[in-house]
Amino acid sequence: MAAPRASLCLVVPVWNRGTRGVRGLNRMVAPQGNQRKRRTLVQFLADHFYDVQALREYFLHKQALKVHQENRSVNSIKNRYGPYIAGAFSVLNQGGAVKFQGQEWIRPNGRGHFSLDFLKFQAVPVEAVDASGCTLNYSGLDNLLPLKELQSLWLQRCPHVDDWCLSHLHPLADSLQELSLAGCPCISERGLACLHHFQKLRKLDISDLPSVSNPGLTRILVEEMLPNCEVLGADWAQGLKSAPEEQRRDAAGPVPA
Repeated sequence: MAAPRASLCLVVPVWNRGTRGVRGLNRMVAPQGNQRKRRTLVQFLADHFYDVQALREYFLHKQALKVHQENRSVNSIKNRYGPYIAGAFSVLNQGGAVKFQGQEWIRPNGRGHFSLDFLKFQAVPVEAVDASGCTLNYSGLDNLLPLKELQSLWLQRCPHVDDWCLSHLHPLADSLQELSLAGCPCISERGLACLHHFQKLRKLDISDLPSVSNPGLTRILVEEMLPNCEVLGADWAQGLKSAPEEQRRDAAGPVPA
């Protein structure tokens, strides 16, 4: 009697977003001698994806889709509950916080969940929005523009807020009194120049803007543009201190050997 054939088991590699799943996969496909060898995620991807560029483009595409989804229009909510609820929902959905007039701050919990009790504030204007660290972009700002009574807006460390976004904020110029752009990597002098519409601003934070080439000079120009606004951020002499020293070195000429 012939010996029974050994069954062949084909395993499809699947990453379950955890290193435990990756190590479990290695135990299934690796030889017996390598079962105890820990492998990193990069090694796993290198074993199963030969085109690194295609893999990178895939993840970038997935990330772009996620940002687009989080900044989608909330017109359906606006039509049913009004602009205040729609704007608040768009911010809370990204992990931000909102404050209605006369109410406490509303924030998601650690898992990103938030109560829908704010739906009863349909007639109560939103006076403050904290979108710090959110994926808010040009399209997502459309959900905030109907908040005509908005007084405070924090956009700290928002990776997708750029110069175009600042040019898009002008409908809020009649109400906005406090604006924070601290830590936004894509904001430059060009975007800050768009803030000349906001003559009612009383406080503006432009600290830690890596795309601003001369923070000190930029602060001086912004203060002249908004004379009634307190501008926080870079020291007015930042970026200007090295100029006289360089001029003295140039005038002295090369040091003889």
